[in-house]
Amino acid sequence: MMTTTIIYTIISLCAIGIASAVILYFVAQKFKVEEDPRIDTVESILPGANCGGCGKPGCRGFAEATVKATSLDGLFCPVGGAETMTKVAVALGMEVTAQTPQIAVVRCNGTCDHRQRTSQYDGYKSCAIEHSLYRGETDCTFGCLGCGDCVTACPFDAIHMDENGLPVVSEEKCVACGACVKACPRNIIELRNKGVKDRRVFVCCVNKDKGNIARKACTAACIGCGKCVKECPFEAITLENNLAYIDFRKCRLCRKCVSVCPTHAIHEVNFPPRKITEPADQLKTATN
Repeated sequence: MMTTTIIYTIISLCAIGIASAVILYFVAQKFKVEEDPRIDTVESILPGANCGGCGKPGCRGFAEATVKATSLDGLFCPVGGAETMTKVAVALGMEVTAQTPQIAVVRCNGTCDHRQRTSQYDGYKSCAIEHSLYRGETDCTFGCLGCGDCVTACPFDAIHMDENGLPVVSEEKCVACGACVKACPRNIIELRNKGVKDRRVFVCCVNKDKGNIARKACTAACIGCGKCVKECPFEAITLENNLAYIDFRKCRLCRKCVSVCPTHAIHEVNFPPRKITEPADQLKTATN
């Protein structure tokens, strides 16, 4: 009798299991979400860094965005660059517009020689925390705090702190993902076009204080004198809130602004050394 009961129980459980499996199968088929197989194809083309530099939640999110889009305009993978985007375009049967390569630029030159330390931070080593607590260790409330949040945020080991306590970007490793830009609470890091032959001209300062206050806090600060604005023949420089800014889309790299800046706040990168021109009387004496 007991054996028969056990057999009936086993049969009943098996029947319930089979019925449940059949029901679950039909429910899954009824409510399943069809996914475009091209998403997997595009994801396999992407570098898999999942850095978020494209503005999407990882490479999978970027792949879904490209498949759903009618055009690739505004969609760009900074890690893979133009080569990867060309492959994505071919896989989707679309055209891709070439984008100018960019690089992270640190707009602060507040070294120890330029900024005197007026206090000492004795808390957790974090720019975000230090920025939220007080003005910083110097009188410049806009410059780099030197704790290295940008270094920690970079997934490509493309940024390091130098001996002056300022972040330095590696041109070979930086992919312009923007992670360091988001990590900096002082907004001193910016993505700019690499420029012709990797040459760039930019104002290496974000201090918006008036000239005398900014100069007192840092001898390399922009004092908002406007000389660079007047000198630029391409109207690429604007002056707002006591701070000059060079629009890299308008700048023609003539470097005239560099020469007139009284505090040397405008930096030129990857240019050949300037030719030293001697006065005419010295040339005449040398010739004789």
